Amino acid sequence: MQRGRSSTSPDRGLGWTGREFEVEVGAVAHGGHCVARHEERVVFVRHSLPGERVVVRVTEDRHPGFCRADAVQVLAAAPARVDRPCPYSGPGKCGGCDWQHVDPTEQHRLKATVVREQLVRLGRLDAADPVVAGLVVEPLPGGALRWRSRARFAVDRTGAPGLRRHRSHDVVVLDDCPITVEPAAAAVLQQRWPGAGAVDVSIDSTGSVTTTRLDRRGRPQSSEVRSAGEDLPQEPAGRAERRAGGRDWEVEGTGFWQVHPGAADALVAAVAECAAVRPGESVLDLYAGAGLFGGALAPAAGEQGRVVCVESDAGACAAADANLAHLPQAEVWQGEVDADGLTELLAELGSPPDVVVLDPPRAGAGPAVSRLLAGTGARAVVYVACDPAALGRDVAAFTEAGYRLAAVRGFDAFPMTAHVECVALLVPVGQ
Repeated sequence: MQRGRSSTSPDRGLGWTGREFEVEVGAVAHGGHCVARHEERVVFVRHSLPGERVVVRVTEDRHPGFCRADAVQVLAAAPARVDRPCPYSGPGKCGGCDWQHVDPTEQHRLKATVVREQLVRLGRLDAADPVVAGLVVEPLPGGALRWRSRARFAVDRTGAPGLRRHRSHDVVVLDDCPITVEPAAAAVLQQRWPGAGAVDVSIDSTGSVTTTRLDRRGRPQSSEVRSAGEDLPQEPAGRAERRAGGRDWEVEGTGFWQVHPGAADALVAAVAECAAVRPGESVLDLYAGAGLFGGALAPAAGEQGRVVCVESDAGACAAADANLAHLPQAEVWQGEVDADGLTELLAELGSPPDVVVLDPPRAGAGPAVSRLLAGTGARAVVYVACDPAALGRDVAAFTEAGYRLAAVRGFDAFPMTAHVECVALLVPVGQ
């Protein structure tokens, strides 16, 4: 289980923790903060906007070159600053959201700026490249609140649920989370969870809510599903239904699926447009989950084509088997997508794929996997990224191996947070 740094960690910088001073806020940076400078040091400021004059309080000072701070008083506000819709958002409060104080349209602009900056700095692309310069982050339907269909809530030692403070183990106890779909939030936050370390919750397309209790090491203990309109919980939790691409999909109750209800449809459409699969082609779908992208592309490949979906999680593979059972050209392989696993996989395929789709975890595919995929000579590599820094690093690896970034789109699949989803198309140079 990923753990944040404690807010009580000792200083390793210049002892500025708790110090307050005025700064002029500069550009937005990756991670939900903006950059300022004070006494020749970089200050990463949360709860601010570019161009603002604010008083900051240093919250963490662990490095000689920079420190982290919250904007605790706004002296000159940016035009895009708004009142926070969540009472738990703000300096020293819940760390779940980054941009509650920002107009949603401005959030899109900030996120696009971050993606472009990562493609230039880490991807080593030219800022004037039309693909980079033209990038925008597109909104998804439904607005900035009540979009989160799957969440993990922390539980304190008394059994009270909530979310952690930014970069801290401290739990902020909540009675609601305005970005989470209301029935899912209520299922966790309106009761106590004695002995639990966290609770996963999801709501599917039928309105059924699944909760999974985790111990303090993040291991599942028990699950239950409450069907829409029913007062009594049903045991045990099984598959959940999701809707995307004009059809229903099965997924484990709290298993991976796009969190925003509109994200799966938007990403499937973008992936299909980039891949432009032709009849008879072979498609390699990596980090395939429940088979969403491979299943959506299989009809275009036709019965003479081949779609191989690769996923490491056994539960997700079982769901993918069910989702793709009606598609004779689709196969589900269980295995790790790392350098060794991918080398073996490519050898077993017998011939290189025409199209590769990959949706790696936040850390990205990595240079070794990127180079191996570039070595296949696939005419199209469609990369779905949930972290722009990882996307930038992997684009650089593909570029070094003879590919170029032909297109990229951003989607605001995580309103009020710094996260953004991207779909990038990489093609061989000269194509």
